[in-house]
Amino acid sequence: METAQKGRVRVEPSAKRVRVYFGGTKLADTTGALLVWEVPYYPTYYLPLADVRQDALKADGGTRHSPSRGDATLYTVTAGGRSEAEAALVYPDSPVLKDYVRFEWKLMDGWFEEDEEVFTHARDPYTRVDILHSSRHVRVEVDGETVADSRNATLLFETGLPTRYYLPKTDIRQDALTHTDTETHCPYKGQAEYWSVNGHADLAWSYRTPLPESQKITGLVAFYNEKVDIYVDDVLQERPRSRF
Repeated sequence: METAQKGRVRVEPSAKRVRVYFGGTKLADTTGALLVWEVPYYPTYYLPLADVRQDALKADGGTRHSPSRGDATLYTVTAGGRSEAEAALVYPDSPVLKDYVRFEWKLMDGWFEEDEEVFTHARDPYTRVDILHSSRHVRVEVDGETVADSRNATLLFETGLPTRYYLPKTDIRQDALTHTDTETHCPYKGQAEYWSVNGHADLAWSYRTPLPESQKITGLVAFYNEKVDIYVDDVLQERPRSRF
């Protein structure tokens, strides 16, 4: 762990080979990446500068301050005929990170852990996802009205998040659902689509083609425990507090 004048940041070595692509070219390829928890929820990758294409980086004169890491030098990334300002940063005065670069995840073309593409952010080695079938009676109410009733639920347990109850669409009132254009992506489950429920925007979601480790929830629908009333075996579940 690295400590600066204010705040702390958690740093751990990654055992994975990490590759980054930008402008249709390989920007970095390393087995020496660091996982850095800049936020509590998930880590980001810092890659050894020695394993990055040096001709792709140019300091653009900008800086960014972090209480735990000091002042970062911002870089423009240029490769394959494409250029993005402030797409990378280095903390030159950090004892731990001074020889590493962090790329802006969303500005890159693609990230690979070993030979598998990973989306949204680096996977947290301390996050576990367990998916279990359950015959418990699950009922969902929105504004006091039952919108789902099932004895064929699939429960998803993810480290640090509330239990999610995934239900077959046939156990959900279809007239209560309105498909929206919202999409999100999870590095453990894949891309989700959303529905408004009885006029409340994006209360339910589903993974039409989840990643291999989450195949059990294919096509099932979950509701935000934080925003609806969920009864399990006729017991009202307390609405959890989470970042959602």
